[in-house]
Amino acid sequence: MFRNPVDERQRSKRNLRGRDPGRGKMEVVQHGGGDDLESVIIVIKSQIGGATGLVGDPSGRLTERSPADVRLVHDNVLALSRGVTRFFRGAFEYAGNRLQGGFRPARDEVHVKSNLEWYENFGILEFLQRVGVNARVNTMLTRERWDNYLSFDKISVIHVSCSVRARLESHQGMSFTEFTYQLLQAYDFYYLHKHYGCTIQVGGSDQWGNIVAGVELISRLSPPSDTVPEPFGVTTPLLTTASGEKFGKSAGNAIWLDPTLTSVFDFYQYFIKVEDADVEKYLKLFTLLSLSEIRDIVEAHKLQPEKRSAQRRLAAELTELVHNRESLAKAETMSKILFREASVHAQAIDAQTLINAFEGDPRLVWCDQEELQSTPVLKLASRHGLVSSNSAARQLIQSRGLYFNDQVVPEIQFTATPEHLIEGRILILRAGKDKIIVLASK
Repeated sequence: MFRNPVDERQRSKRNLRGRDPGRGKMEVVQHGGGDDLESVIIVIKSQIGGATGLVGDPSGRLTERSPADVRLVHDNVLALSRGVTRFFRGAFEYAGNRLQGGFRPARDEVHVKSNLEWYENFGILEFLQRVGVNARVNTMLTRERWDNYLSFDKISVIHVSCSVRARLESHQGMSFTEFTYQLLQAYDFYYLHKHYGCTIQVGGSDQWGNIVAGVELISRLSPPSDTVPEPFGVTTPLLTTASGEKFGKSAGNAIWLDPTLTSVFDFYQYFIKVEDADVEKYLKLFTLLSLSEIRDIVEAHKLQPEKRSAQRRLAAELTELVHNRESLAKAETMSKILFREASVHAQAIDAQTLINAFEGDPRLVWCDQEELQSTPVLKLASRHGLVSSNSAARQLIQSRGLYFNDQVVPEIQFTATPEHLIEGRILILRAGKDKIIVLASK
């Protein structure tokens, strides 16, 4: 997405966003973007580092990455390709529902490439002759990264000494493999610029040096002209919470976009639980709501903060963006059931609605009808992972902390009867405030 400083002639150009296949996972965006959007890129070119994933990006690291397994990287390339395509197509639909004017859907304009495509038959001698000769070691040694941390009302820029030189002077040093990473990423930008018309590369602030290297390589091998567009690099600051903690995998609070890694419900709930001090910032960074609408949402939230209306809107917007409206509806239904909202009681929802809401979520467990009606709730809770053991379930029952369909389990040997089940086939077990499983028979 563009903001005003980008040249108007670049409005419909292609945008490159790299992905590391070493993990095979996509996270919630962990870098802040703009909030006053003037137009939206309608052509996306995403590159998966099938080759560079085998090397490992040293940016921002004081230690070398562990070597990546070739087969794992290959599998992750395929997984990331599917994930990137799904995400951007969903994002186009979300944007089309939110933006007026300068947005045109481009469902067929999402292209995903792995750089194995151009490195597989690219020999080392040819690489040195085409790329190495245009790189200056002194320049590579002096490139440093700038970490930009978003505070609530301003951007603080902190210089972090994680340059190539700093790594070379560290105790561990840097391998030649890592040293070449910058050149590989630079050539990626050049190749996509030349063959696919990519003019903008976007990355986190730790990618600044790598992106600049790509811009410089393009200027050397394909100087801008009337027929060769000028390349641009855009970096975004690391996002932090109001307490200053980083948002992402390294901080241990990553939220994956893949529903098999983070369920839709857990994704939705993560943003429901966002602190009041962060919610306005996240609405501005992660959604396409207008600033005036965000102000209204925040003001209404301040009147009754206990209702978490701003967090609910944030969770709804992001769940629709990353997943879809149907998934959002399911997550909202699940939340109403789990957190016992006044308007919804477990027994008031029909069995099929419950099953549809929890479909695909690990909390939905299929059982035999006989098991539901002949096994004590204590054993059901332990057997299906709601609690760690029978003794843990026993302690919960004794402290009145184990529930079935919103009712306290009255005794240790309590076993559900058909009358206790929802439509005779579903039993919702809850441990404490919010840990549940839905046991259903076919």
